Amino acid sequence: MRDYETLRQRHQAYAMALAPRLIDRLEWPADRLALHRAQRLRELVHEAIDGSPWHRERLAGIDVARLDDDSLRDLPTMTKADLMDNFDRIVTDERVSLGLVNDHPETVTTGGYLLDGYTAVTSGGSTGHRGVFVYDWHGWATFWMGCFRQMLRAKEADPELASRPLVTSWVTAAHFTHASAALARTFASSEFVNVRFPVTLPTGDIVAGLNKTQPDCLVAYPSALHVLSFEARAGRLRIAPRQVLSCAEPLLPEIRAASEEAWGAPVGNIWAASESGGIAVPCAHSRSHWSEDLVIIEPVDEDGRPVPPGERSAKIYMTNLFNRALPLIRYEITDEVRILSEPCPCGSAYRCVADIQGRLDDVFVYGARQVHPHVFRSALGHHAGVVEYQVSQTRQGARIAIRCGAPVDLDRLRSDVVQALAGVGLSRPAVEITVADRLERDPGPAKLRRFVPLSEPSPLPRDSGERLLAAAN
Repeated sequence: MRDYETLRQRHQAYAMALAPRLIDRLEWPADRLALHRAQRLRELVHEAIDGSPWHRERLAGIDVARLDDDSLRDLPTMTKADLMDNFDRIVTDERVSLGLVNDHPETVTTGGYLLDGYTAVTSGGSTGHRGVFVYDWHGWATFWMGCFRQMLRAKEADPELASRPLVTSWVTAAHFTHASAALARTFASSEFVNVRFPVTLPTGDIVAGLNKTQPDCLVAYPSALHVLSFEARAGRLRIAPRQVLSCAEPLLPEIRAASEEAWGAPVGNIWAASESGGIAVPCAHSRSHWSEDLVIIEPVDEDGRPVPPGERSAKIYMTNLFNRALPLIRYEITDEVRILSEPCPCGSAYRCVADIQGRLDDVFVYGARQVHPHVFRSALGHHAGVVEYQVSQTRQGARIAIRCGAPVDLDRLRSDVVQALAGVGLSRPAVEITVADRLERDPGPAKLRRFVPLSEPSPLPRDSGERLLAAAN
């Protein structure tokens, strides 16, 4: 195995060499983007058929030369279960296997590339089902640049920022097997100083570290942003980031508003996935633009039928155009997305995407009735003191763990949730509210799972001075 630091520095230089080309694409008109997508799609499918036995079988008879955005819909879809069940036959390098990739994360903490060129990351995903994804050298560099080319362009346009390193603080995953942590380590350099604060650290430690670092850009999970905005308003967190970016969890309107009020800086939302990198990345106007040169997304309903712009989908089919090591073609992701029809003030031809507010997997099913997470959010969002929350489905309602940044009227909060559930047809909904010092996060990526369906074990909050309210309406 080659020296990790030598390879890492070479990889960082490779990514920076990609930057001018990827930044230039941001100015492309829609027709040039469409031609580019079609060309990349054909190349991807051709290489998938050539290098992947699984794709060779499922794509037999496809006229690759005629593929475009429209004809892509004729291809079969794939799921995370398909990927994990057939991993060894999907990868295009026969040296790579699921067993090899699963062994690799055990040594990734101290640094190391898989076979001196691949990067492996894992994800629990929205359903908690583990996924493993491997990127080749070019794919991993493109993942990084696809997420941060807008930031690089802004840095080059600012005389003060262009004259010094850009300091970015990350309040995200703790472990390097998660994409956010791995990206921050791989592509740190003298020009891009990445300082990590695992979201699992005590809030006081994160605040002290941020006060010392004084980042130009703050990248954090929305659940962490909400907590930090309370710390800023309380005067304990004293930073002045030029930009705030959220990632990995739904950015709720109340979190965006609280963060922008706390720092007076725009909050941009990176819609990203371990499978594809930055699907949508914010511009200078903080509008998230679909990365149409790097991924194809197809918003669809629960039955896989196309959903037009302006309407919210139940899920998407995603095609990753830049990672040839693990071809993902019409891969199902259960994010609920809405493509916006109106153009962005920035003038970009890249279409805009509304903030992702949830996932199909977040819907609770009570018999024949479905309850969307917005029912809970609308009630919880009206109580400014609620910093974090986690809603676990019960047979007759929900058990909700909350963290408070200010006093909360628990009786009123419980009543609001009960009324919201009754309003969508639940008979005699039962609601429990627990005040916790800290909420359990998913292992690995350490994301806050806000909604836990009944079929899954409900995580128990870490409490001190716990108060419990239970009611049946």
